[in-house]
Amino acid sequence: MGAVKFVLHSSPCVDGVSVDPEPDWSFDALVSELNALEAKLATTSVTSSQFKKTMPTGKRGGERAKPFVLRAQEFDLDDTESDDDGDNKALVPGKRFNCDELYLSDSDDSDVSAFDVQSYLMDEGKEVESALFELAQEHQLRVNDEIRTKISALETALANESQNSTSALLRVEKYKESRQEQDKKLDTQYQRRIAEALDNHLTAVQRDRELRSQIEERKIRSDAAYEEAKRKVALQEEKQQQEKAKAEAEAKLRAEEAKRAALEAERKAAMDAKRRAAMEAEKRAAAEAERKAEKEAIERGATGTQQESAVHSTDDVSSLSNAETKEYGNLYRAAASALNLESQRLQKLKELCERNQAIKSSSNQDYSRYEGHISRLIRQIRGVIDNVRSKSNELTKILRDPQCPQSISIEIFAKKFISYCANLGNAPFASGYVIVLVTSQVPPAMDVLLAELHKACLYTVPKHMVYKKSIFQSKESYFKTIGYREDGGKLESTQDYLNRLESYMKVYGALVQTEIQGVQNLHGLREGWAWLARFLNNLPANQYTAVSLNAFLQMAGFALYRRYKSQFVKLLNVVSQNFLVDLKARQIPELTRTLLEIETYIKDKKFLEEPEGRRLEANLLSSKSVNY
Repeated sequence: MGAVKFVLHSSPCVDGVSVDPEPDWSFDALVSELNALEAKLATTSVTSSQFKKTMPTGKRGGERAKPFVLRAQEFDLDDTESDDDGDNKALVPGKRFNCDELYLSDSDDSDVSAFDVQSYLMDEGKEVESALFELAQEHQLRVNDEIRTKISALETALANESQNSTSALLRVEKYKESRQEQDKKLDTQYQRRIAEALDNHLTAVQRDRELRSQIEERKIRSDAAYEEAKRKVALQEEKQQQEKAKAEAEAKLRAEEAKRAALEAERKAAMDAKRRAAMEAEKRAAAEAERKAEKEAIERGATGTQQESAVHSTDDVSSLSNAETKEYGNLYRAAASALNLESQRLQKLKELCERNQAIKSSSNQDYSRYEGHISRLIRQIRGVIDNVRSKSNELTKILRDPQCPQSISIEIFAKKFISYCANLGNAPFASGYVIVLVTSQVPPAMDVLLAELHKACLYTVPKHMVYKKSIFQSKESYFKTIGYREDGGKLESTQDYLNRLESYMKVYGALVQTEIQGVQNLHGLREGWAWLARFLNNLPANQYTAVSLNAFLQMAGFALYRRYKSQFVKLLNVVSQNFLVDLKARQIPELTRTLLEIETYIKDKKFLEEPEGRRLEANLLSSKSVNY
């Protein structure tokens, strides 16, 4: 059974009035609306052509509604499907209701009369066209809605993106400003740190310079104080030497007076005169015999043969000692040749000092600079080859300096070296090397140095002064004469004197045994051999001579044995059988250590071992020792 289906389409406006304000009406709403229209048309007497009135806008606000078109279609009422599936239903021809000429109004006050409306349905031939048109209109509406929706969405997205971009730019600007501010702060902090570091560096540099300046000032003051102290010590030593010389002169004067008194007493008796003449003859014979014996002994020692020497046995040496011993004015025990050599050296020293005194008095030149330089070089002597060479060269250069008279530089060199030798830690072997090297270039310096050494230590002659109450008023006067030092009106102890005596003798022993290839030692082993022979022939055994002999053997014994072999051993036998026996007989407790050292040296044959320090070291950091 067929039914009519009404399809609403948008239709053109009639004079700007939309006939269909609501295109999606339901069927009941459409029927109701049609009934209302018929009621209005029945009451209206005016035809549609007489009306020109604008219809109200549609539901889409702002859009002009299209004219209302009513289409009636015939459909099957038996179909149970809903209207939404109308695309699958077969459409039947229907009539189209055209309301283009109608004027519709909701107002009851209209002056237009009703007019007749011819109602008719759509032709069946135009059903497909109407359906297609309707679908096209619906599709266009949907497309427009989608376009509007997308445009709206795009506009919203564009606005959001613009807002986000603006916000991002603002954040970037703020971040840039904050970074600039932070960089400025960091730059300020960095510049401040640089300024502080620079200030600290400059402060440290200034402090370092001030510290160095203070150190230099202290050093200058220390050197000045040291030089002043040395000058005072030198003046004091010179004063003591003058006092010593004065005391010696007074002692000699007293001795001469005593001698004259003795001579006057001897003249009173003829027997005394004859005895004195006999003694003089005997002394001359003894001196001649001594000179001959020493000459033969030295010649035998120099050739190094194994022939019999002057010392054949203990009895021979004892008899030789008794024959050669010479007492000058009953005051000195020494060989005449040794005293002659001492006298010659002292005379050279005296003449040198007088010449220097004349030079200094006639010139205003100050030689303290040379004195300080020489003293400093001598104090810096060490047992190292490079040190010995450099100090020797510098000292030789000073002694040859034309700006300073050589006699003055030689005197300063001799006095400073002897003053340095008084210390126990004076490196005796190194000192011997320096003395030999310097005196080989400046020969006059050797005799002056030995003269100063004889003045400081009479056992380097060798000679011994006998204590006699008739000559010395007291023991103190005797001690001063043999070399005891006085400090503050009080004499030094015997142990201090023996220590200084040992230092002098070690330097003397190191000097005579020094041998340098290509360099002549002006006071070498030959003089050392003569010293030992004169010592054993003339000097008594006591604490002074024991210390002197021990120090000499410790330094020069090795070299003397290498040169004289068995002859040196025979002299050691004389020491063991005569000197040590006499020394033990004195029973001096202070000599126990020295006596034991001499006995050990001879018994254990220490002269076969090279003494420590004789070979100079290659450098301070090396334990290797080499021959110079």
